[in-house]
Amino acid sequence: MKLAVVEDEAVHGRLLEQYIADWGKRNGIPVSVRTYPSAESFLFEWEDMPADAVFADIQMPGMDGMEMVRKLREKDEKVPVVFATGVADHMQEGYEVEALNYLLKPLSAEKVSACLDRVLRRHAAEEFLVAETLGGVRKLPLEAVNYCEAAGHNTKLGLTGGEQLFCSSSLSTLERELAEKGFVKCHRSYLCNLSNLNRITSETLVFDDGTVIPVSRRLYRTVNRAFIEKYGARSGSAAEGDLS
Repeated sequence: MKLAVVEDEAVHGRLLEQYIADWGKRNGIPVSVRTYPSAESFLFEWEDMPADAVFADIQMPGMDGMEMVRKLREKDEKVPVVFATGVADHMQEGYEVEALNYLLKPLSAEKVSACLDRVLRRHAAEEFLVAETLGGVRKLPLEAVNYCEAAGHNTKLGLTGGEQLFCSSSLSTLERELAEKGFVKCHRSYLCNLSNLNRITSETLVFDDGTVIPVSRRLYRTVNRAFIEKYGARSGSAAEGDLS
């Protein structure tokens, strides 16, 4: 796990680094920490050295932490941010930029650990589907799943490259679980992964690997609209009404 600490006071930065390192050792998770003395230095390196989570002070010389995160949100809407500061005056602003948490100094190892636990859970929930298959429990990257298809009380998972797996979860259960992760219902028997979708026609959805599944007339506009909202109307993307 790669973490960024933005802190102008070296003593607080070193303490946070130590708490993070201790958490990684306790949980058996390799962690690397890059510490930045200013918001400007952090933003300058973000494109080349993104992190899985950011711990940021708010009151810093030059650009403060709140403005830094506003600019960060223009580049990355989802990276978890934890504010660590000596004052509580900016808590409402923290909610506005969707901060994961707001820690008041002096920091404690327990509070930092709790934040890191939340970061870990969020990444696991966003990136993987844990499915109970005939061969046992399997953790699948969401990017590896093209679609989910109802199969009686179970569900067939169509993976990139053509592999298919059966899992014990019902389609309705997966629909609830994956609703916030880019999967939408495209047919009474199917969910599709918008991230892997290449083309929409009046009757089918075509994925990047060439896999084709049906889209119902009733749900066509819903899928098409969700696809456009995710990627924008651009070359190679189906615009609403484009029944290619």
